[in-house]
Amino acid sequence: MANIYTNILSSTMDAFASIISNNLNFVMKRLTSITIVLTLPVLVASIYGMNVEIPYAHSQYSFYIPVTIAIITAVVMSWYFMKKKWF
Repeated sequence: MANIYTNILSSTMDAFASIISNNLNFVMKRLTSITIVLTLPVLVASIYGMNVEIPYAHSQYSFYIPVTIAIITAVVMSWYFMKKKWF
């Protein structure tokens, strides 16, 4: 009888461990996708923030070009992750 209860308890603990692992995988996938979406605009801004000659540096729209590129990349990646149901 002790062996039967030990097996039941072991199976129950394995089921709980599986559920916790599945929830952890979901959270990690969501956090990874959010990190990717936030990293791409930072990459664009850091490229335009370097002290080198960049295209359109003397244009009156030189601030709006990297901001627009950053917003577009964030929206495209968000749309892609929503399409794959990662959000």
